Amino acid sequence: MPEAAAIRDEAARLLAFFEGRGAVRVETPVLQPAETLLDLYGEDIRGRAYVTSDPVVGEAMLRPDFTVPVVQMHMERGAEPARYTYAGEVFRKQEEATHRAPEYLQVGYEVFDRADPAAADAEVFSLIAEALGPLGLRAATGDVGLLIAAISALTTTERRKAALLRHLWRPRRFRTLLDRFSGRAPAPPGRAELLARPDPMACDAPLVGLRSEAEIAERIEALREDAAAPPIPDNEVRLLADLIGLRETVDNIAEHLQDLAVDMPAIAPAVSRFIARAEALAARGVDISRLDFEGSYGRTSLEYYDGFVFGFYAESRPDLPPVATGGRYDALTRVLGQGSEIPAVGAVIRPELALQVVEGRA
Repeated sequence: MPEAAAIRDEAARLLAFFEGRGAVRVETPVLQPAETLLDLYGEDIRGRAYVTSDPVVGEAMLRPDFTVPVVQMHMERGAEPARYTYAGEVFRKQEEATHRAPEYLQVGYEVFDRADPAAADAEVFSLIAEALGPLGLRAATGDVGLLIAAISALTTTERRKAALLRHLWRPRRFRTLLDRFSGRAPAPPGRAELLARPDPMACDAPLVGLRSEAEIAERIEALREDAAAPPIPDNEVRLLADLIGLRETVDNIAEHLQDLAVDMPAIAPAVSRFIARAEALAARGVDISRLDFEGSYGRTSLEYYDGFVFGFYAESRPDLPPVATGGRYDALTRVLGQGSEIPAVGAVIRPELALQVVEGRA
C-alpha cells in the first residue's frame, strides 16, 4: 500500500492537472446532512455510509462521495457553465471479504454545461484518460440512459416500471422482478392467498410495526393491481435483455442500437445521444474502435447516474476496484435544484489505486 504522503502528493498532482484545464477548486464539508442522502437513495444508504448525530445538525453522514454536495453547491450559487475539481476523503462501509479501506481519497472533475452534453461527456472522459495515460488502463463504457428509456417504454403498469427503475442498480433483484412481471416466475409465496381473502386486513392479532393501517391498505391495493396486470410481452423482455447484454466496441455498437430502436422506438433519442457522444469522443482523439461498451455497465454504482457511464481498470491488477469512474447525472441536478436543472457529468480518481498500479509495474 502506498504511503499516505505519496497518496496526497498524487492527489495534488491530479488537482493541479484539472486546475490547469480550467477547473475551479472547491471543498465540501466532511459531515453531510443525512436527510438529503436518505431522500435520494432511501434507507439503503445506511448500509453504505457512516451515520452519526449532532444535537444541532441532527442526523448526519460522513461524506460517502463528493457529487451530491458539489451539485448542491453549484445549484445554490454556481455560474454557468462551470468546471470544478476537488480532493478529499470519502467514507464507505466495505464488505468484510473485500479488505478495502473504509476511508480513502478521491480527486474529481465535474462539468456543468448545457451547451453540448455530448462534448462535455467526451471532455470528462478524455481528461481522465489523459491524467491516467501512463498507467495503460483499460476503459469500459456504458449508457444508463438507454436502459432507463427501454424500461420506461415497457407495456406494463407505472408501478412495475417504477420498481424496475428503482432496482436497476441491483441486477439480481432487477432480474427477479422482470421474471415475475413477465410471467416467467411466480409471485412470492402466500401473496395469492392473501389477496384471495375477502378482507386481507382482517386478522385477530393487533397491527404492530412501522406502517400505519392506511399504508398497509395502500400496499394491498398495489399488490392487487400488480396481480391483475398482464405480463410484460415476451418481445419487449427479449429486446431489453439484448440491450443489457450488449458487449462491443463503441464504433461497432451504433448500428446494433439503431436496429434495436426500430423495434423499440422509445430508445431512439438515447441512441442519437450515444452516436453524438461517440463522434465527440473521436473528435477529442479517443480511439473508439478500441473503446469497450457494455450494456449493463454502471448498474452497481450509486443511483444518480442516468446517461453515459465509464470506468478505468488495471488489467494487470484484477483484484483492484476501478482506478477512476464517472458518468452523467442530469436528473440529480433536477432533484437538488429545487426547480432548476443543468446537464452535468463528472468523474473521480482514487490516487492510491493509481499508485498501486505503478508499484505493481516496478
